[in-house]
Amino acid sequence: MDLQAELQLVVDGLVASGAEGGLQVCAYRDGLPFAEVWAGVPGPGALVHAFSVGKGVTATLVHVLAERGILHHDAPVARYWPAFAAHGKAGITLRHVLTHTAGIPQLPRSLTAAGLCDRDTMCGVVEGLRPLWAPGSDSGYHGWTYGWILGETVRRATGLTPGQALREYVAEPLGVADELYFGVPEAELPRVVPLVEGGWEAYLAGLPYGAPFTRLVAPNRSLWTTATLANRPGYLRTDLPANATVTARAAARMYAALLGEVDGVRLLSPARVAEVAAVEVEGRDRMLMRHHAKGLGYFLGLPPMGGDTAFGHHGSGGTIAFADRARGLSFALTRTRLAHPADGTAQLLADIVRAAVRAAGRPGGRAA
Repeated sequence: MDLQAELQLVVDGLVASGAEGGLQVCAYRDGLPFAEVWAGVPGPGALVHAFSVGKGVTATLVHVLAERGILHHDAPVARYWPAFAAHGKAGITLRHVLTHTAGIPQLPRSLTAAGLCDRDTMCGVVEGLRPLWAPGSDSGYHGWTYGWILGETVRRATGLTPGQALREYVAEPLGVADELYFGVPEAELPRVVPLVEGGWEAYLAGLPYGAPFTRLVAPNRSLWTTATLANRPGYLRTDLPANATVTARAAARMYAALLGEVDGVRLLSPARVAEVAAVEVEGRDRMLMRHHAKGLGYFLGLPPMGGDTAFGHHGSGGTIAFADRARGLSFALTRTRLAHPADGTAQLLADIVRAAVRAAGRPGGRAA
């Protein structure tokens, strides 16, 4: 059985069994489409909110702008956003934000979902934050603040909203301008497939009292990354680069264009890719309370990624997108059912793709 048929059989079975609501899977290898299947959604062009998969998209945009000299990884955020410097934040650099070492993952408990989606409110919130630890000294997941800090920096450096910059510098060159969004245009909202709860919200509710994620990162239930939040039209329309609404095809294509050319387009030089995919920080994350290796805006070697040569980002509920440098592979999975973290769908599907890569080998007879 070929890869396409095998993947289709598996995703059809997952949806038919009720284990999944809707799935899209796409993989590229050496810059070319390798497989693309879907089940339980209208088609490969259906949009799915992928939560923090968007952080990898934002990181990619920042690196493209750095490649062009518009941004600089070691520049203070305050160079672009002077008011950000307040309360001891003058020395926080873009590198600190990308590696979650800036020390400001927290949000006020009084913040509402409406406030989260308002630029003026969030700029004021971020400007008013004080670092919880010395910037650069430790890493703790900046679940929401990551997007607002980098997004506002992009806006001030380019004169474009984050969504406009994403379209101009990443999505349009790759031919996926209608498949890769921070904020979804109102006219495109009918293409967004609603999310459903499948264990993720229950997992968040079951975290121990005082857990850093629910005490600091998302300190009240309206800020949790749930189906309830993701299905709000106002939230989906917000240019909020902590998260993204995508197709699996667009996410896989973006990561493929980091590894090499895709239809003549390469987003970053090989040297830049080597820099951003190298280990910048490693250890126990202060917010997630688990050991992680992080590059510049990407997590490295998460279990579904298949090894430490892979970089990318996962999203709440089990969506993931990544590139594997050793295999020349990019992979993306979107899901409409938000699952418990122990769910194995991403691992299962990525393993099937990797097995096909091994079987195919590489040009010149090299093993993949």
